[in-house]
Amino acid sequence: MLQMKLCGDLVLREKCTPVSDITPELLNTMDEMVKMMADQNGVGLAAPQVGITQRFLVMMDPDTNQIYRMINPIILSRSTETCVMEEGCLSVLGPDGLPVYSNVRRPESVEVEWTNESGDKLHAKMSGVPARIVQHETDHLDGVLFIDYLSGVKREMLMRKVNRGHK
Repeated sequence: MLQMKLCGDLVLREKCTPVSDITPELLNTMDEMVKMMADQNGVGLAAPQVGITQRFLVMMDPDTNQIYRMINPIILSRSTETCVMEEGCLSVLGPDGLPVYSNVRRPESVEVEWTNESGDKLHAKMSGVPARIVQHETDHLDGVLFIDYLSGVKREMLMRKVNRGHK
């Protein structure tokens, strides 16, 4: 059974290694991550969030409910146009056990390439919310959290809420 890693756990700051083989264990883990994500009303979950330092993630496009299982995702390009959206994270929880949120500026659209669970290389241009999710989740694979994009003051205020939740 997978367990969610929370802000402060060092695994969330590790740079993940590429997946070399698509094994039944990997596929089972991804299925379990999709279930965890849904159970917690999330739209994305990356391997380090469940303590695995490999480059894979699951995400859902909230507009279409399409589930993506991405192995070794790479963002090939990012638009110069940016937008600000509210972001939260299933690993960054407040005292109520729910994610804390803050506005984050990111590129509006991205081009991403990944391997699916069948071993096929896929490629997509994503914009809006799906682009935001894939950027947030691929950041996790590089040990980056959305709070790293906040100003020092904003991050400190947000982390006070998070730390109250860990007492």
